[in-house]
Amino acid sequence: MRILQGLLIIIILGLQIRLWTGPGSLAEMSRLEESIAAQEEENAELESRNLELLTEVEELKNGTDAIEEMARNDLGLIKEGETFYMIVDPEEESREKESPDHAQSSNAEDNSEVTARDSQQ
Repeated sequence: MRILQGLLIIIILGLQIRLWTGPGSLAEMSRLEESIAAQEEENAELESRNLELLTEVEELKNGTDAIEEMARNDLGLIKEGETFYMIVDPEEESREKESPDHAQSSNAEDNSEVTARDSQQ
């Protein structure tokens, strides 16, 4: 009877060790669940971005308004007969003169520049 009890205790301890440390253990399951949650969050962000890109592609395929808007924003397109005005903040201009590295890496959207286009019809 003692041998049977000892054998059962050893089996129970072996199962407990595997439950806490081996493959498929509770710690590994918890880590995998966290990994799955992080991956699902990343997938949701990527799906949202893909949807935005698909919408943009459809707009570019179907209309000239989106193409014109991108050309105006990205390439500085102005139509014939329009006048382009750029108002630069004097403080921003002095900062650009002080740090030339900043001036090279700055973007028109990041600066406090205001642009206006007047169409003369």
